[in-house]
Amino acid sequence: MSEQIIGLHDWFQTPAGQYLLRWEDVQLQSAVADIFGYHALQLGVPQLHGLRANRMPHQWLGMPTPEPVPGASALRTALVTDYAALPFSACSLDLVVLPHTLELSADPHATLREVERVLVPEGRVVICGLNPASLWGLRQRRARALQRLGMGDLYLPDCGEFIGYWRLRDWLRLLSFEVEEGRFGCYRPAVRSEKWLERWAWMDRAGPRWWPIVGAAYFVVAVKRVRGMRLLGPAWKAVPARAGASVPVAQRSQPNGYAQE
Repeated sequence: MSEQIIGLHDWFQTPAGQYLLRWEDVQLQSAVADIFGYHALQLGVPQLHGLRANRMPHQWLGMPTPEPVPGASALRTALVTDYAALPFSACSLDLVVLPHTLELSADPHATLREVERVLVPEGRVVICGLNPASLWGLRQRRARALQRLGMGDLYLPDCGEFIGYWRLRDWLRLLSFEVEEGRFGCYRPAVRSEKWLERWAWMDRAGPRWWPIVGAAYFVVAVKRVRGMRLLGPAWKAVPARAGASVPVAQRSQPNGYAQE
């Protein structure tokens, strides 16, 4: 009987899912450790404690439903919220972590707009996503084609639309975010067993050098930029410089009584 993996949370329990979580955990802890402020929020995927290395005093985990998630560790204060309508005032959060949140959202662009609203100027958003232009993405597209014929299983979870790295950068740019950091990882082929994943471990060392943009996952850190504004009063025009007054020059007389020309 074929094995069907329905959701992202179940898929995280597989060897490939654990491999992805380990890589993303390293990236998240490295990125958030030096982001300072007072209020931080993670939306979704409690299997990843994305704020563990951050030192902000107020941290929350937002989930779309109140049901417990299998495999999730004990986390901080949690809240149930719609990702496109966060219960925070504008410009109130210093950091928002989105581990696969956009992929799981019914309207990822609306979610990203809401994140932009609640972030303070110079606040940061950290995003993890699956790369459709990778070996894993190619296998997923092939499996979906076979499933239409009643054959094969999906390798990745069937939970929404995977967002390409360059498409995400375009969205961030339209919302006045500036990408500070972007990288790819998880270059091992789309195999299911832990044994075969370990056999291809050398690809994680060769991938960033030989095929850097085809990693199975990507990681992005972006900062919210707010352009400066200066109010102009009624005297904004440059005042023309006044011409200097003429000053008579004393002339020294010559011994013959005539002035020197």
